[in-house]
This record gives sequence, structure tokens and C-alpha cells, in this order.
Amino acid sequence: MSGVGGQAEGFEYEAQGDEVVITHFGRLATRLRGAAAQRFLADVDDGPDDDPQGVMARVTGNYKRGNERQAKQHPRNRGRQ
Repeated sequence: MSGVGGQAEGFEYEAQGDEVVITHFGRLATRLRGAAAQRFLADVDDGPDDDPQGVMARVTGNYKRGNERQAKQHPRNRGRQ
């Protein structure tokens, strides 16, 4: 699985029984069990518009890079919420 541009990329997941193992570039990122695993699978399988890479980035917490404040001040982003 790969992302495009500034999107999350490098994530893969594998459902193993009642748990889901998420890796990032081949290294274990997180392991979801029970209800959390079911919610994750529902979010990933929800539809073609959902980005599985983005879902995995949010679940693992690997989506903020500390440059959000700088990006907000960039001329092309001024006026956005």
C-alpha cells in the first residue's frame, strides 16, 4: 500500500483472528484487539473514498509532524480553518 504526495504511506495491516496487526515499513506499529480491531476493519472497509493509509496513520498516531502551525501560516492556507 502506498500513499500519494503528502499522504500517509508505508502502512500495511493483517487481520489475525480477533486482532489486527498494523506495520509501518515492515515494523510493528500497533496491535488492535477486540472492539478496536472491529472498528478499524469497519473504517478501512467502509468505502472506496476512505484512505486506508490515513486510517492506519490515525490509529497508530503517526500523522502529526509538528509543522501544523507553520503550515497554517503559509500564504496558500491563510483563511482556511
